[in-house]
Amino acid sequence: MKKIIKTNNAPAPIGPYNQAILSGNTLYISGQIAIDPKSGDLKTNDLEEETTLVLENLKAILTEAGLNLNHVVKTSIFISDMNNFGKINDVYSRYFDSESAPARETVEVANLPKFVNVEISAIAVKF
Repeated sequence: MKKIIKTNNAPAPIGPYNQAILSGNTLYISGQIAIDPKSGDLKTNDLEEETTLVLENLKAILTEAGLNLNHVVKTSIFISDMNNFGKINDVYSRYFDSESAPARETVEVANLPKFVNVEISAIAVKF
């Protein structure tokens, strides 16, 4: 059985998908980009601000599901330029410390939705 997770505190999907799906004890969070959920504005002028907003959107979805960042077991980071890895990683490390950080991959891609610089998806588990 699956439960659709929706919150107004994260951007609405821009296609035929949901913000997240809870299946059993596992939450699958769709890739988040830097859309401000209040204004609907895309925030891509500053990479640190963009990455922060992406992670805040992930947190909002986790909260709606009754979880937090400690429940995240896996993230996937898609970036448009591997030269931005260090800056993105610096912001990421403010949300996940190295001792308990989830597994992850970081992949450079040719383009991302709305031509953003970073997109992050996550898998979390209720324990």
